[in-house]
Amino acid sequence: MATILLSAAGAAIGGSISGSILGLSGAVIGRAVGASLGGVIDQKIFGQAAPLVETGYVDSFRVQSAQEGAEIPRVMGRMRMGGQMIWSSRFKENISTSSSGGGKGTPTAKVTTNTYTYSVSVAFALGEGVIDRVGRVWADGAEVAFGDLNYTVYRGDEDQLPDPVIAAVEGLENTPAFRGTAYVVIEDLPLEQFGNRIPQLNFEVFRKAQPDGYEAHSVAHQIGSVALIPGSGEYALATTPVQYEYGWGSAQSANVNTSRGHANIVHALDDLETDLPNLQAGSLVVSWFGSDLRCNTCKIRPLVEQTQYDGDTMPWVVSGLARSQALEVSQVEERAAFGGTPCDASVLEAIAALKARNKKVTFYPFMLMDIAQGNGLVDPWTGSAGQGSYPWRGRITTALAPDVAGSSDGTAAAALEVDAFFGTAQVSDFSVSGQTVIYSGPAEWSYRRFILHYAHLCVLAGGVDSFCLGSEMRGLTQIRDGIGSFPAVQALKDLAQDVRDIMGSEVEIGYAADWSEYFGYQPSDGSGDVYFHLDPLWADSNIDFVGIDNYVPLSDWRDGLDHADKAYNSIYNLAYLQANIEGGEGYDWYYATAFDRAEQNRSPITDGAYNEPWVYRNKDFRNWWGNLHFNRIGGVRQNVATDWEPRLKPIRFTE
Repeated sequence: MATILLSAAGAAIGGSISGSILGLSGAVIGRAVGASLGGVIDQKIFGQAAPLVETGYVDSFRVQSAQEGAEIPRVMGRMRMGGQMIWSSRFKENISTSSSGGGKGTPTAKVTTNTYTYSVSVAFALGEGVIDRVGRVWADGAEVAFGDLNYTVYRGDEDQLPDPVIAAVEGLENTPAFRGTAYVVIEDLPLEQFGNRIPQLNFEVFRKAQPDGYEAHSVAHQIGSVALIPGSGEYALATTPVQYEYGWGSAQSANVNTSRGHANIVHALDDLETDLPNLQAGSLVVSWFGSDLRCNTCKIRPLVEQTQYDGDTMPWVVSGLARSQALEVSQVEERAAFGGTPCDASVLEAIAALKARNKKVTFYPFMLMDIAQGNGLVDPWTGSAGQGSYPWRGRITTALAPDVAGSSDGTAAAALEVDAFFGTAQVSDFSVSGQTVIYSGPAEWSYRRFILHYAHLCVLAGGVDSFCLGSEMRGLTQIRDGIGSFPAVQALKDLAQDVRDIMGSEVEIGYAADWSEYFGYQPSDGSGDVYFHLDPLWADSNIDFVGIDNYVPLSDWRDGLDHADKAYNSIYNLAYLQANIEGGEGYDWYYATAFDRAEQNRSPITDGAYNEPWVYRNKDFRNWWGNLHFNRIGGVRQNVATDWEPRLKPIRFTE
């Protein structure tokens, strides 16, 4: 319309002007000018021409420098290396076309947009010799999600083959294998986020600091199993990324703490497999929290770090308990003293992740004691108010410990206190609901509920290889009832039967005793009694292994030049440490008092009556395992052995 109107107006105006220009009348010129102006207006109004927009087009590139004859470093340990570019392909241009606008009732024309993106395949030398792995990667100083890149790492073996990406470009006959040089090839590296150039890349390179050829004899190659700790953290075991949603676009990651993009446990397991190439098994530690050192009032329950915000993709639920119903862990300086109990769904994911990597799984239920400073609880070991903050679970005992006046130890009342700790939860009180196990038994937070919950959860996960009934309950397993029996040991036997009923015959069941607990109990009452108190458990048909958390001392080194072990010259003397495996404290000698320890007054471990000094040696695993066991009552060796038979069950160092 504007073209017609302005064309006519231009002709009228031009016709009123006399003369001509280059033989054109004023009317013709006026019509042409008016039509041109009208066309511009019509295009704006009616969209008669479709404009073309091009974005991201680049006609030249900057390339990361590659220096001829540069030194190739040799890494020892862990280093951040600037990669030396040793090859690159031509830049690949990718064009995507899109259209917008021009719909019904829309006055504008469709806009066609061509978007240009670029990528390149590159190779970077990392160092001389065989490396172990590449960890993090930085581009222009910022960490990038290396796992999102299409990359291949060549460790620098002498028999490594040419890279197929390079060979596809250069031809196999023109592609070196770079044998003896560790390098990484990245295929189709997107360049848009780096300003359409190859960024300056840095790589975290790992290599054990040892001579070539000794890898097979290294400690890392000999380790076959590990414990996954700390066993707390609401989503620490989740392979799914989880966020706490705070509202109004505010959120915080619960289990992704690197720029590599995946959940922390995924990266941890990746690193573990690389660092320990012969790893075959892992203990999965999962914690509930004890509330009191007095077993008759101690509650064992799952706790959370906070009750207000839940995980976006994985609501926190443990044993049917939702976040809003749970109690919070105590705080130290306005921060949670512990990570919360891992939610049931995260435990299922962790078990699946280990099994997917062909690792055997030992499930290890763990008790942390959430007893804060200034608690005011009666300390059973002193009888006074105020239990020590965050104590060891091995200090759980009766309301008053055996050596404290008024203790119930040795009476029927002690058995009742132990029974209160274990509770009355039964196998039939549990059922599966989605990704958790629901409890419908008596309203109690007891030890039986704790253990039976996880036995059911492991079955829900498809099973595990081994299952621990607990660990290091030294103060509890040594409690005696009125007939000289150990009620906590019987309670563990009952649990072993229940766990067997839940999990079946394939799973291996054990208990992880403390190194000062596994071998026996000698009361400090002057009676001369010697009890192999855990033998009824170790010999039970439902127990498959003797678990020992092994922290025996391997040195008694002191500062200064004048001490008992100075002849070894150094605490790092390998012969010194080896001599203390089956020797030294807990084997050859002991300290009778704290004063003796301070002065290194060593008393030899002997047994004049029966020539069985191994009875008193907590380090003498070999003789404890390979002999019959005879209790001693009043110092007198009994005629009938316990149910333990020499070499009856294998020993596992569970920690």
